[in-house]
Amino acid sequence: MTHKTLQDALEWRYATKKFDPTKKISDADWVQLRNSLTLAPSSYGVQPWRFLVVENPEVRNQLKPVSWNQTQVTDASHYVVFQYKEKMDPDFVQKFIQRMADVRETSLESLDGYKNLLIENLVKAPEEKIRVWSQRQTYIAMGFLLQTAALLRIDATPMEGFDPAAYDKILGTEGSGWKTVATVALGYRHSEDPLQHQKKVRFNEADLIHYVK
Repeated sequence: MTHKTLQDALEWRYATKKFDPTKKISDADWVQLRNSLTLAPSSYGVQPWRFLVVENPEVRNQLKPVSWNQTQVTDASHYVVFQYKEKMDPDFVQKFIQRMADVRETSLESLDGYKNLLIENLVKAPEEKIRVWSQRQTYIAMGFLLQTAALLRIDATPMEGFDPAAYDKILGTEGSGWKTVATVALGYRHSEDPLQHQKKVRFNEADLIHYVK
């Protein structure tokens, strides 16, 4: 990838307001978008998130009214709901440690020190602290998805304009320990979306980036 390729992708993307419902993301491109979510980094590597890909049109229609009636919910090719783990628990930590042992082909006993670290820093931490931490971690995965979409020339719109509690109820995740925090609509811009012709407004680099020497 050249520097120009990356720069062009960053300049090209914008938060699409109106999607073309007739255009769908290819299976091959969707694989790469999925990979960006599963390969996103997280603190301790524990991935305190999950992603619900809402394919059912009826469910999307139910979500639209609790999303300020934004058309991206129903018109985008793919609609991904980001959920964070509300509370860390020993079972989740054990599941992660087991996965680490399997992938790295090592014994569970050799990971006891890391497991105890996670228990001490996450499971025993104040619940409010973990909720905030989990939410912030989830936005890291969103960033990876948005960047990957831009490189693939797939439009993406990050969204927080909805009722999270209503989402949890409609999606059947109330009381599951997972809570909705944000969504991303993915697809292709409609030719009638006026935002695509507007210049991107950003502060000058000097206002945003400061070097500490």
